[in-house]
Amino acid sequence: MDVPLPHLDRPFDYLVPDTLDADARPGVRVKVRFAGQLVDGWLLERVAESAHPKLAYLEKVVSPVPVLAPEVAELARAVADRYAGSLADVLRLAVPPRHARVEKDVTAADDAGATPPTAADPATPATGSADTGPGAADPVDPRGWRDYPAGPAFLRALTAGRAPRAVWSALPGEDWADRYADAVAATVAGGRGAVVVVADARDLDRLDAALTAVLGPGRHACLSAAAGPARRYRAFLAARRGDVPVVIGTRAAMFAPVERLGLVAVWDDGDDLHAEPRAPYPHARDVLLTRAQLAGVAALVGGYARTAEAQLLVETGWAREVVADRATVRARMPAIAPTGDDPHLARDPGAASARLPSLAWTTARDALRADLPVLVQVPRRGYLPSVACAECRAPARCPHCAGPLGLPSAEGAPACRWCGRVAAAYACPECGGRRLRASVTGARRTAEELGRAFPGVPVRTSGREEVLATVPAGAGLVIATPGAEPVAEGGYGAVLLLDSWALLTRADLRAGEEALRRWLAAAALARPGSAGGRVVVVADGALAPVQALLRWDSAWFATRELAERRELGFPPAVRMASVTGVADAVADLLAGTALPDGAEVLGPVPADEGRERMLVRVPRARAAALAGALHAAAGQRSARKAADPVRLQIDPLSLF
Repeated sequence: MDVPLPHLDRPFDYLVPDTLDADARPGVRVKVRFAGQLVDGWLLERVAESAHPKLAYLEKVVSPVPVLAPEVAELARAVADRYAGSLADVLRLAVPPRHARVEKDVTAADDAGATPPTAADPATPATGSADTGPGAADPVDPRGWRDYPAGPAFLRALTAGRAPRAVWSALPGEDWADRYADAVAATVAGGRGAVVVVADARDLDRLDAALTAVLGPGRHACLSAAAGPARRYRAFLAARRGDVPVVIGTRAAMFAPVERLGLVAVWDDGDDLHAEPRAPYPHARDVLLTRAQLAGVAALVGGYARTAEAQLLVETGWAREVVADRATVRARMPAIAPTGDDPHLARDPGAASARLPSLAWTTARDALRADLPVLVQVPRRGYLPSVACAECRAPARCPHCAGPLGLPSAEGAPACRWCGRVAAAYACPECGGRRLRASVTGARRTAEELGRAFPGVPVRTSGREEVLATVPAGAGLVIATPGAEPVAEGGYGAVLLLDSWALLTRADLRAGEEALRRWLAAAALARPGSAGGRVVVVADGALAPVQALLRWDSAWFATRELAERRELGFPPAVRMASVTGVADAVADLLAGTALPDGAEVLGPVPADEGRERMLVRVPRARAAALAGALHAAAGQRSARKAADPVRLQIDPLSLF
């Protein structure tokens, strides 16, 4: 039943009346009477007998279309158990809301003997069928994967119907959408289907175009919440009915029903858009890997950067890495330099306080003179007021809690935005300077500054208000926030990574990993060094994320990151649960939880709106026991009708 109460998270038996016998098939939506009210539900299974002596009857079959596939129901149960959630909450994410008009159109097309339009709504359906067997399709050309020694073997395994599992580190300048299209085509050539999840609509458009070029129109469906209720439901039905062998989309597609599934894939799994913001907060990568494990199918986790979670898959042997050799990496990568190694700093100490150091300025100037576009990545959009040292421009941090200092208080000294203390005797820890200045950073401000620095050069911005997909070749400045960098025809001549402190100094477990992921995504758009491509990162070259960028070696950084987290007891080396709510409710839930052996309770720490947060840490081998214990404790509170809610999250993205 679609009831969000943990103590009712189990199947219930009902009798099927003769009038509903034909329509009451497993997977259909139904209405049943429970506690005197009509509630929505899912028909999971038809059985001959029940252990309960007295049963009520089904009230209604909402729709005779069986939208819930058995494989998806099994996956939803596994995801609910992993994340200490309820099956009803997961099914709400897995199956989009019903759209009666779309169902009517599909049913009418069936009655007329016509093929209903798919999610892509092609003008003319492609020839061929998703039901072709192994070897019926043309073999996939593996040349796109030739730069990766294990790449062609991965494609051959997909075509042969096997279940390889790969963690792929993409080369600079790689057209990742084409490589994913090759993997999907190889899977389809073997007579199986595929599900691919990307982070946002722009990546979805790229993958959509690549798959259309390889498979032809009408052979795949696009699932995205941004498509609107009707188009999304039409795409879902096309996949559920087996009209298309491939489903791609944002995280809404991670539960997509695909017949004879052979491959699940996710691109850029470190993007926080892959994390569902609604209970039980599943992550698309983990859902797809669980699906691969349950169904015994192939899995592909790819990106320019590698997360600690992906590195754990490699180190445990669950997946094999697909990487290029170092000679190929050096040939494909642009020339990358940090401003901390700029020799001009020794001659001119004041250059350290410049937001656009001389190395970055001359790199941009040379690229523009060569009639090449320049990409400038700025971690923030708009205008961001902050306080920095007037001598070296280092961000001013509170000496008590390391929070950001704000503008001067009534006492004439800067005050911390976190703890509120006044830093009357502030001294810069970098240079010892005592003078502070208000600085303004952001994409808009940067565009204004660079427009004045390079008069006559066209300046474009790409961010939340307008995200550009592509920009033309030729001299021009492109100011973009992370994740909104457009692709330039022929590649960028220069990429400038400004304000690295905004990424590296965040109070976040994943700050270094996230900074490297953002940098690699932008640097991958530059031309190779042999073709004049250069990247300048405004940071100290001794930092580990900068070192990984300079060598284009995200695997090394992921290995280091995972080792440090294992030593400190942070995810993914361990499993961690977050319990958030008012203090009495959190204490009540934990008091009723039978924590497994080896569990550590950490906290409390303040959360938002007067609530507090407790963390429970267990070894990975005890993860299932922890999730089950927390869910059982939540069920007990639900049965008692406890007033104050408690939010449970397993392995939250942010621990601080």
